Amino acid sequence: MTRFPQGFLWGASTSAHQTEGGNVTSDWWYLEHKPDTFCQEPSGDAVDSYHRWGEDMDLMAEAGLTDYRFSIEWARIEPIEGAFSLAALHHYRRMIEGALRRGLRPMITLHHFSNPLWFSARGSWNAPGAVDRFTRYVRNVLGILHGVGHVCTINEPNMVAAFRAIAERGPEALNDGIPEPDPDCAEALIEAHHQARRILNEACPDLQVGWSVAVQDFQVETDAEQEAAEYVRRRQTVFLEAARGDDWIGVQTYTRARLGAEAGQVVRRSPDASAERTLTGWEYYPAALGGAVRQAASAVGTVPVIVTENGVATGDDTRRIRYTHAALTALLEAMDDGIDVRGYFHWSLLDNYEWGSWEPTFGLVAVDRTTFVRSPKASLAWLGSVARSGRLPQAVDAATGAGEGS
Repeated sequence: MTRFPQGFLWGASTSAHQTEGGNVTSDWWYLEHKPDTFCQEPSGDAVDSYHRWGEDMDLMAEAGLTDYRFSIEWARIEPIEGAFSLAALHHYRRMIEGALRRGLRPMITLHHFSNPLWFSARGSWNAPGAVDRFTRYVRNVLGILHGVGHVCTINEPNMVAAFRAIAERGPEALNDGIPEPDPDCAEALIEAHHQARRILNEACPDLQVGWSVAVQDFQVETDAEQEAAEYVRRRQTVFLEAARGDDWIGVQTYTRARLGAEAGQVVRRSPDASAERTLTGWEYYPAALGGAVRQAASAVGTVPVIVTENGVATGDDTRRIRYTHAALTALLEAMDDGIDVRGYFHWSLLDNYEWGSWEPTFGLVAVDRTTFVRSPKASLAWLGSVARSGRLPQAVDAATGAGEGS
């Protein structure tokens, strides 16, 4: 395959809490300001996308992207339990209409990590009635979704189910990949997704509904396959299998995970000492995207795949272009092998708040955190050119990041 198919979704992703600013009724705002927080710094005004979303969408449309994945913030829509803000609903409706006017197809994420503070105070997803509270919220946003083609119910449920371990141990909990998800939380999230999908499909039959899973490219040593199977299943496969019957499955990947076994226990192999790293400390391994979509497809059967997040934390934009070129090359190879992939969303549109720190920069657009001035990077124009042509350049010039050939 030398070209991406007609109708392929070409976009970038953001989340509300990471970009909007002032999300004061959310549990993440509370967590960021606790005296014993693991967050290095709070989100504050973030990059003020609550007011500047039009500028963000203009940059995407002008570059040639056709799709925008953004989330609506439950904590703004239902800041107090049972009290729904019409102003917040109208705000997100204006964003949807703004995207459509610019020729951008909106993909709406209903839950991207942050909860209303009252929901977490009740026990979050582990509390009795959590699923009903979420589906009540889903019913209240139905009225703003007309014109939307795709809805993601919950972002990275396997990460959400591991939040308790992350909150207790801080960022070091992620040193060995996704921690063990809490099984009760996982069960509630899967049930919430299934109920939300039913509500959305019944109310909007043309809506394409799925959810996005953090999918690592698990590479297992031959003598560790038996031990690794359950390890991978608990952290990834059960959440992928929950998408059977969905309209699509979202794959979000950034690197690989190498697994071995010692004394009958799974061990995660560290990258070689010479391995290139990113600002997050992860191994620079763009080919992980091909492996991740293959693993997802093997778990979901005939459900189409959409890459809802993929990118690299780096301050060097030519490195970002090289990473994205290599990742898309691996994606095309998977598509050549018959994997049904319908779209690619880069993470992230903007340099934004990365859940406790501003240091990892994933964006196609830089943002001055004092003036909020947006400065598009060369990577935005590069990805836009790929979207316009539907064709990946044969190579990337090492010095400039520009494409060579077609």
